Amino acid sequence: MTKEKLLSRIRISIVFFILILILSGITAFPVYTELKWLIQKDFFSVESVLGQWLYKVWLGVKETQEKHAFLFYGYDWLAFAHLVIAMVFIGPFHDPVRNKWIIDWAMLCCISIIPLAFIAGSIRGIPVFHVFIDCSFGIIGIFPLWVVKKWIHQLEKTQNTKELPNSLN
Repeated sequence: MTKEKLLSRIRISIVFFILILILSGITAFPVYTELKWLIQKDFFSVESVLGQWLYKVWLGVKETQEKHAFLFYGYDWLAFAHLVIAMVFIGPFHDPVRNKWIIDWAMLCCISIIPLAFIAGSIRGIPVFHVFIDCSFGIIGIFPLWVVKKWIHQLEKTQNTKELPNSLN
């Protein structure tokens, strides 16, 4: 694969990852409105486990909005953190080889989601199916990062090869 094609694949994948992080982040801002809409549309039967859980979450969010809306400031910071994390990937977008450590860091973050979800989930009384949903973000996220890491290593090899004198190629 040519250097240009590798760089293009890396950049497209990084842009995709950035967009997913941004989307994930901005959905934290309107949590009250999102849940209200979801409950009003009655997508999930209240008799189902998922429907019961969503309704319980909705009641908590609704009560918090009515009595302690300032707590949603934490959601604002959560959303902001996603946006800031997305900005970190600008480094590997511009220079993947030099900034490959960011991909390694992101893969470690994906792996770290799993123990956090299980530990915090059990402490907070989160149902196990929701913990698995949270874990899926790390599990799914690590795959495109792993592919990008492989491509960066290939790109690095093409750059090192071109820097060698002709007699060594």
